[in-house]
Amino acid sequence: MTSVEIPSRRDIVAARERVAPWIRRTPEIEITLSGVRLVLKLELLQHTGSFKPRGAFNETLSASVPKAGVIAASGGNFGLAVAYAARTLGHSAEIFIPETSPETKVRRAREHGARVTVVPGFFAQANEACLARASETGAHLMHPFDQPAVVAGQGTIAPEIAEEVPDADTVLVAVGGGGLIGGIASWFRGDVRVVGVEPSRCATMTAALEAGEPVTAEVGGVAADSLGAARVGDIAHAAVRDHVDRVVVVDDDAIVATQRMLWDELRLVVEPGGATATAAVVSGAYRPAPEENVVSLVSGANCDPSSVVR
Repeated sequence: MTSVEIPSRRDIVAARERVAPWIRRTPEIEITLSGVRLVLKLELLQHTGSFKPRGAFNETLSASVPKAGVIAASGGNFGLAVAYAARTLGHSAEIFIPETSPETKVRRAREHGARVTVVPGFFAQANEACLARASETGAHLMHPFDQPAVVAGQGTIAPEIAEEVPDADTVLVAVGGGGLIGGIASWFRGDVRVVGVEPSRCATMTAALEAGEPVTAEVGGVAADSLGAARVGDIAHAAVRDHVDRVVVVDDDAIVATQRMLWDELRLVVEPGGATATAAVVSGAYRPAPEENVVSLVSGANCDPSSVVR
């Protein structure tokens, strides 16, 4: 296998300084579930409702953006982030979103001024259409999870956790294409245990670890719009292989139950992908040891509230 370089801590520090004027430092909140102390990092309160602006701003600010602007394929949240960052920084944006994504993500990307094309299928099909369009326009291509500056930008969450929860033993991170866990693992590098959490119907990192390299896997289920990359990124695979303790799998019922719990207990409306990391504790897929201090990333607020609120 070709060696893949993951972001260094220096890369992530530089990204943090670069994006600081443009993003929110999101809060944490402590909750007890079945006797387990869990600290939730509320990245759903980030601009556009997810962690994605961190990477979108870092890539845009690092690049020489042409007159044609930026272009990206996305299940929705990265597209929203690219549209928001582009508008904020004075660039045009074109986004390709699969038809399987919620209408709210399409609508909000358009509200941020992006030209949006809805493509039949999942992320893989949207990405194919995006690549073809990028070759025509010359716009700067933004990849949602396998671009060094994007991964480093997503990794800026990790030093926040280290500063705000200095006694953290474990960080639970949902896995789609892997940009988030790739960035977080690249920062902690084993100093804090990082555990990936995947939906059983989008278990692409599990498939990659079993195969020893990223492979194409089946995509489906309730979290497919945000975690439905059919193949994880090379950067993420390298970071997870070297610096992640394990990857666990949760089913759709556990994800939905966690969405309900986050509403019932905290009045948070969280999309399925945003509830996936916490579902590992709710379902028992990850069982913390006594006195283990666990942080769970909650990211993704872009869903129909009526699908959560009862």
